[in-house]
Amino acid sequence: MYYFIMNENIWKSRWSKDQIKTMLIEQFDSFWARDTGIERTQLAEVERAAHMPHAVIVSGLRRVGKSTLLAQMAHKLGKDAFYYINFEDDRFLGFQAEDAEHVYQVLVETFGERKIFVIDEVQNVPGWEHFVRHFMDMDFKFYIIGSNASLLSRELGTRLTGRYVPVELFPFSFKEYLQFSGQGLLNLQRMTTVENARLKNMLSAYLKSGGIPDALKYPELPLQRTLYDDVLYRDIATRYRLDAVTALKELAFYLMSNPASMVSFNKLKDQFRLGSVNTIKNYIDYMENSWLVFTLNLYDFSVKRQQIVPKKIYCIDTGLSNASAFGFSPNTGRLLENLVFLTLRQQTKEIYYYTTPGGYERNGPGSWTGVDFYLPETRQLIQVALNLENPATREREVRALSDGIQGVKVESALILSDANENSFEINGITVEVRSAAEWLLSQ
Repeated sequence: MYYFIMNENIWKSRWSKDQIKTMLIEQFDSFWARDTGIERTQLAEVERAAHMPHAVIVSGLRRVGKSTLLAQMAHKLGKDAFYYINFEDDRFLGFQAEDAEHVYQVLVETFGERKIFVIDEVQNVPGWEHFVRHFMDMDFKFYIIGSNASLLSRELGTRLTGRYVPVELFPFSFKEYLQFSGQGLLNLQRMTTVENARLKNMLSAYLKSGGIPDALKYPELPLQRTLYDDVLYRDIATRYRLDAVTALKELAFYLMSNPASMVSFNKLKDQFRLGSVNTIKNYIDYMENSWLVFTLNLYDFSVKRQQIVPKKIYCIDTGLSNASAFGFSPNTGRLLENLVFLTLRQQTKEIYYYTTPGGYERNGPGSWTGVDFYLPETRQLIQVALNLENPATREREVRALSDGIQGVKVESALILSDANENSFEINGITVEVRSAAEWLLSQ
């Protein structure tokens, strides 16, 4: 079926067939017994792809629940329907793509013939796409988990073109957080004063704690800090063989301490005394590839200007930002904007910020004149403000939207704040003012 010519198979020579069998049984039993928790929103995406011949690729940050999501799917498939392999197991160190045939033979002897594979942390196997493609050619279905966005996208693009369905898993959304916390879903059309207050309090708690499942389940343990260190040292420094770990750590600390802020690669290069802008760019790319941060470009018809003006940085989880960063006071407004970005990012990758040519000139850390988000697909501008009680704040947000409406094609505009207000118009464009908490629940 699937043979490779090798002088020596190092991994297979270390393990007997009985040892491999024991390992696979232990992995399967552990996976099947996993607490499947609350049903994730992305389960619907996975289910829709169940009857397609394509591989389903679930990617995301460590510990966001990728294995749990596929355990939820596995329980719908049935215990006798699939094989499970976890390549993060230390016993798979040295495993190569050409070892897949041998493991498959052991799987058949142990579990019988099945046509579905569930594979965890596949990126740990060099050339993994070769054996996946081979078995797909024999009509096997694959559900695959990975924690490195760049590796997966690059290899999928070259090896599984047109034959995979990508599913991105993020930390708990606000709606999932409420479910996890045992809070019933509210009727947004009939909210009482008490319910409104409770919802605001829950949003404040969510901004502080974030949505990493295990961190919420075991708040007494420093799991967010451990996760952060694992990403920096295991997923970035080790994977990319970096020598300047101190510089990476300091840069990550700065970015995590300043969510929803503007950053200039040139200024970061000088600040951290790194010799090249490319080094800064590479380090931030590594963080993006490992799902730690996201960068947002300016919306501009000039690609060159998009590249040279500052970018906005968002972190994968507000709780992770709080746990790994340092601040003299809570960055509640920035954390709220970060949360809105994460919600939008799960709906589309076509997100930009918008400002007039002089608007990105900062007057201080994080201050600028512009619109937080522009969605060209729906031609919508979105502005995020913690509250609009201060007349100067209200005037600034409205002025930014007015500039945006004049500068780009807009069909609607939205201000997300702490309470619903009557809508109004700017140059014929309707501007809604909505409670950020209610908007988050409606997405």
